[in-house]
Amino acid sequence: MRIAIATTSGGLDDQVAPTFGRTPTFTLVDLEGSAIRNAEVVPNQSAGAAGGAGIQAAQWVANSGARAVIAGNFGPNASGTLAQAGVELLTASGMTVREAVERYARGELTPFSAGAMAAPGFGPGMGGGMGMGRGGGMGRGSGMGRGGGMGRGGGWGMMPPPTPPAYGPGPGMEMPPPPPGASLSKDEELRMLQEQARSLEEQLEQIKRRLEELGKQ
Repeated sequence: MRIAIATTSGGLDDQVAPTFGRTPTFTLVDLEGSAIRNAEVVPNQSAGAAGGAGIQAAQWVANSGARAVIAGNFGPNASGTLAQAGVELLTASGMTVREAVERYARGELTPFSAGAMAAPGFGPGMGGGMGMGRGGGMGRGSGMGRGGGMGRGGGWGMMPPPTPPAYGPGPGMEMPPPPPGASLSKDEELRMLQEQARSLEEQLEQIKRRLEELGKQ
């Protein structure tokens, strides 16, 4: 099977990068059983994108044939895209690509929890609500998974007006704790926080665009 690992310069001896969307390179590793058969370094074309870097990188990884991806952390948009594509997300920190792949083969890496990074009410929704959004509890359906999206509303007749989403830090917006035993350096933590800030900015742009659309209806 193929595994994609977020890396800086790339290669089996490089360290796993602390963030996914704007990592400089990806190292693609072909794993046969527990043996590494091939490793290829590919530049991340989305690293310098003005917006949507996480989603673009996630789409590329899914199209590369990778069935699992390893990074220090994932933004909510990237994690949602990868999960919908059926790609397994795992976190690793303070180890080389070779060590991370070997630990993956032994089942020792920590699975990434997408729900910990998803902003309430936005992002790739999974659920069956009949109101505004397909998840998040508005309407008669109960949302599932990584947020609600702003999409398939079913009218207002069978429910009260929805509660506006909360803005600012709240449940689901906190930075998740590092994996057990992980120790981030100051530079790694800085890059991770910068990636999270970019993800939040992208979500804010989505909110603004939706507000404009609603204002024109």
